[in-house]
Amino acid sequence: MQKLSPDRFRVKPGTRVKLARWATDDTAPFTSGKAANRERKRTLETLFERQERLWAADRWSVLLVLQAPDAAGKDGTIEHVMRGLNPQGVRVTSFKSPSSEELDHDYLWRVHHAMPRRGSIGVFNRSHYEEVVVARVHPDILAGQKLPRERVTAHIWEERFEDINAMERHLWRNGTLIRKCFLHVSKGEQLRRFLARLDEPAKQWKFSADDLEKRKHWRDYERAYEDMLSATSTDLAPWYIVPADKKWFMRLVVARILLDALEHLNPQFPKVSAAERKTLAAIRRELQRGAKA
Repeated sequence: MQKLSPDRFRVKPGTRVKLARWATDDTAPFTSGKAANRERKRTLETLFERQERLWAADRWSVLLVLQAPDAAGKDGTIEHVMRGLNPQGVRVTSFKSPSSEELDHDYLWRVHHAMPRRGSIGVFNRSHYEEVVVARVHPDILAGQKLPRERVTAHIWEERFEDINAMERHLWRNGTLIRKCFLHVSKGEQLRRFLARLDEPAKQWKFSADDLEKRKHWRDYERAYEDMLSATSTDLAPWYIVPADKKWFMRLVVARILLDALEHLNPQFPKVSAAERKTLAAIRRELQRGAKA
């Protein structure tokens, strides 16, 4: 039986990331989607059991961040990895352009409102990292955030990296385990998926003129992602660069990353005290007497 360890996709803290050195079409040790899907099914079965323990323990929460270029497969990954989990214990948040209310607060304000509660799994479809990628590539977005002019310095991105690292460290100290996945798709594969969206009526709604505009800035986005991954992959909240050209492999890797996070926490069902066991035994006897009546 083939097993997959996601550790080789993890960005070591202090590493200077060059995305060209990370393969987008890696599927090792699998050569076909059929075998990988069988492994993903087994992974999800174990994930369901670990999720139940997480919910019962009610001490930790897990946050899974998905960040990627357009058409990398975030929505499909959420659908296939979260499938089979108890929906009561999962919350998916998709971050769009900030609302007027959100722009009247700091850029991390809306993120705090979306954090998972204890015992649950939160998934961010895009995230606070938009604020060091999209806002960096498109300066007009930053200009619309109502920041005092003296706060917009040449060091603003390094300062935001510090802010984000501090926030994630705060979350870890308060019981949230964070795992972050960058879905690494090639420019050629993105083009193929864009054309497929345009050719299929059922997928045309997914395409936006903004997608084409962002593609024109491919290298600018790549540099922004490289800085983001280099500066914010920490021991407490690591980044994983997940090959995304083969969707079946990408979904397996993300599932394994999530399962490894839960196994690292190793949540356990609460232990029943001696007094509680005595009470439960009395309830059992009463139920049995009622059944005989």
